[in-house]
Amino acid sequence: MLYIYYMKKIFISLSLLFVFALYPALSNAQLAVVKIDEKKIYLDTSETDVKIQKGQPFKIILSSEKLTNPKTGKELGNIYQYSPVGKIIEVQPLYAIGELPHTTGISIGQEAVLEEPIAEPAVVSAAAATAESPAAPARPKIIYAPIEQEIISVTEADVSAPGAKNVITLSEDKQVIVWTRGDDNTLKKVLSYKLSDSAQPITISAAPVKEGLAQIFVTVYLPSSKRISTWVLENKNGALEHTDSLPYFVKEQGCGQNKTIWAQAPFVSGKYPGNARQVAEEEGGITVSKKSFPTQRNWLTGVAQYDIEKDGSENLLYTSSNGTLRLILQNGKRVQSKDLFASSPNRVKYKQEILKFYPSVQVFGPHGDATIAAVENDAKLGLLSKTFGQYQSGKIHFLKYENGLLAVQNTTPMDGVVHDTACSDQTILAAEVLPSGNSRIVEILK
Repeated sequence: MLYIYYMKKIFISLSLLFVFALYPALSNAQLAVVKIDEKKIYLDTSETDVKIQKGQPFKIILSSEKLTNPKTGKELGNIYQYSPVGKIIEVQPLYAIGELPHTTGISIGQEAVLEEPIAEPAVVSAAAATAESPAAPARPKIIYAPIEQEIISVTEADVSAPGAKNVITLSEDKQVIVWTRGDDNTLKKVLSYKLSDSAQPITISAAPVKEGLAQIFVTVYLPSSKRISTWVLENKNGALEHTDSLPYFVKEQGCGQNKTIWAQAPFVSGKYPGNARQVAEEEGGITVSKKSFPTQRNWLTGVAQYDIEKDGSENLLYTSSNGTLRLILQNGKRVQSKDLFASSPNRVKYKQEILKFYPSVQVFGPHGDATIAAVENDAKLGLLSKTFGQYQSGKIHFLKYENGLLAVQNTTPMDGVVHDTACSDQTILAAEVLPSGNSRIVEILK
């Protein structure tokens, strides 16, 4: 009998060792919370040998209770209460940063439990696009030093000199600034222009419509006359000058050297604008040509025309009134994105209406195999402020049209609210407004 007893103990011990050898996460998958910053959770990983991956799901143990058989007194284990599932967004040598839907009930010292990492497919299938699983890891990004302004629109063009690839920003306080990129991810101001107090800034674009350096197009709303106008700024001998005005809403389309400028007549049907017409040069001045495309009564900030479906398809992609993206196919049918709310804090009050100007939708890549970059801003629950409206942070989703669906490929989280984006040859430019009220320009590599 004694022999059988010891043999059972040895068998149980060997079984447990085998289990833990196969599943090391079971023996060392809990990590201590060492810092909480809004939705971000900092986890101490210095004592774990578990490989942690960016995009890996996790949850926080909020409380535990021992489960005991009341008749025998035998302990049956613990009952755990968990937080909602979050996602690891950054991995450092001794700590990791996770993001949760909210941090209610979480405190320093609590433990996190990792779940199985999500595989990173090269292409997301239609079935995967509809599944409730995190997207692939975010793309690399360049973050520039903060700017003491609330930037509502950004673009890139050669304004200060040929080949300068200046970053151009438009701020809530009516400042147009042309920047050059400096060392250590800094931006250096080289040109500036202050709009009049009577103008409410909406969006900015820039491209060389005329030969030479690029022109800057600043679209504003004039509350006194209840109209929208676009002011043209040019570099004249090292200073920005207001050289022309257009009675249109103007926004750029495309990326880098292939960028073009388009205009639409505002308020053609009540609060809605007209179709887009390309801006061109005429006898040394700037005019609107006959080349056009329909916008489905959407403002150009939330519209893109591109061969997304296939080469030559000239699909229209636009942000619908409920915030989802919609793609019009060649056969006239519409494809709608799933759970993508491209919300915007950029608004103006026109008569009794509130006009929303959505962040620009960027499209790039080969015709028929294009990538779409669209903004989602997270709602600020129960809080309102003049600066941010109802939003507290944003993210950039990268999507493709696949198998009849708009499928999210990966997502880049942002630290602030994103008012607008632009498209350069190599990157997507985003202007994010931080909770401090300062802004940062972020370049996300294509």
